[in-house]
Amino acid sequence: MKKIRTLLVDDEPLALQGLNIRLKPFEDIEIVGTSSNGREAVKKIRAEKPDLVFLDIQMPGMNGFDVVKALANEELPIIIFATAFDKYAIQAFDAHASDYLLKPIEEERLEQAIIKVREQISEHIAIEQNARLIDLIRSLDTPPEIELSEILTLDDIASKKQFESHFNIKDRGEITLVDVSTIEWIDAAGDYMCLHTSGKTHILRETMKNMEKRLEPDIFKRIHRSTIVNINMIEKLASNAGGKYLITLKNGSELQASRYYREALKQFL
Repeated sequence: MKKIRTLLVDDEPLALQGLNIRLKPFEDIEIVGTSSNGREAVKKIRAEKPDLVFLDIQMPGMNGFDVVKALANEELPIIIFATAFDKYAIQAFDAHASDYLLKPIEEERLEQAIIKVREQISEHIAIEQNARLIDLIRSLDTPPEIELSEILTLDDIASKKQFESHFNIKDRGEITLVDVSTIEWIDAAGDYMCLHTSGKTHILRETMKNMEKRLEPDIFKRIHRSTIVNINMIEKLASNAGGKYLITLKNGSELQASRYYREALKQFL
């Protein structure tokens, strides 16, 4: 039996471990390595030249699509995406015949994906599959097409495409859905974001730069190098020495605003 040399890529250690365990019953799957971020994945794909890669899309920094773009001019392995994307992205996957696994991954769906990989390898159609994959990446860089039968306003479409309505917070195998509108403020701790909501703090692995892109800029303002505030939660603003401001939230919490981000508070000045 020909072994299918396989690389696993995910920034969540538990996700890597779980996928590794689920793949053990498939005797022809040989795990040749794992990667916890996009840059490492590119290096390992070039070095190991695997037949198959299970690739998480939503990774901080260099995401799954960025990995494929970095390798677009090279011989690609077969890619199976792991995703929690909405229905519009899923339609794009289907249209380009690229395989994906929705998180949390179901064993039956995983088996179907492995069967498809075996067929692609036996029929030598990986090159054709990779061409469709590049087309897929390009399509997802542009707004998804919406059927005329779907009655949505332009505002509805924009909100669905651009900004998060909730965050999925993973912790010890559990996923907590945090409504973005309940977030009072966010502060950074390295590559992790602390989301403060109604007396609770949720930890999300993300960079401050990416977090700004995911939030509605008219509501969430960066007031410090490591702080974003929901302006709907601001109770009052007081100026301090050196052009700084002390922000008091409706829950009584106090935040320091840097003078370098004064522009973000102009509506209150």
